Amino acid sequence: MIEMQPREFKDALFEQIGRGAAALASPKRLELVDLLAQGERSVEELAAQAALTVANTSRHLQILKAAHLAAARREGQRVRYRLASPIVIDAYRALRALAEDRVAELPQLAVSYFDAADGIEPVPIDELRRRLKRGEAVVVDVRPRTEYAAGHVAGAISIPLAELERRLAELPRGREIVAYCRGRYCVLAAEAVRLLRRRGRSARRLAEGFPEWRDAGLPVADGEAPQRRPPRKP
Repeated sequence: MIEMQPREFKDALFEQIGRGAAALASPKRLELVDLLAQGERSVEELAAQAALTVANTSRHLQILKAAHLAAARREGQRVRYRLASPIVIDAYRALRALAEDRVAELPQLAVSYFDAADGIEPVPIDELRRRLKRGEAVVVDVRPRTEYAAGHVAGAISIPLAELERRLAELPRGREIVAYCRGRYCVLAAEAVRLLRRRGRSARRLAEGFPEWRDAGLPVADGEAPQRRPPRKP
């Protein structure tokens, strides 16, 4: 073993730490980490959800993989990616918290968007937990079906945002609807609430998303939602 001088050690140490930071130093790679926090995804799924080409998505994922932040496996003709460790999610949330505290534009941006989208206070996780126990709320997961199948709030109904308007009749009246999606800044739940309120339903969004619910140790389930049977012809 070659003996290192203190300065050599410090330079090598911070170079290695910087590898992870450099891999996260991209808005699109941060978005991919946010998506992968929901569960394993194929390159094609990630490309569609992040509004990227498959080639660009693959390049970003290779950078995350080279920094040991993401891992991959082959499934037939497709490559599926996942986060390499829960610590990656912690690092992403720490960066987000730093921006919320130090970058004034981020909270202003969030308030501007969400006030225009739904204009009401979201439901905190603890409040939703209490209301579910009392049967006072209907929880709707508006993420894509693949994300619901990978894990969801126990008892939540799967209605992807694109299907919500034509499936309104499935939602009972008389109870408030709480929509959730991927996290604090996910736009799917806000868009769902806006649509529901336009259709005369009482609705709010969850302040956080499924990853925060799961990480709080609250009841979760996995598996696909049961398929509705078509109505019988008279």
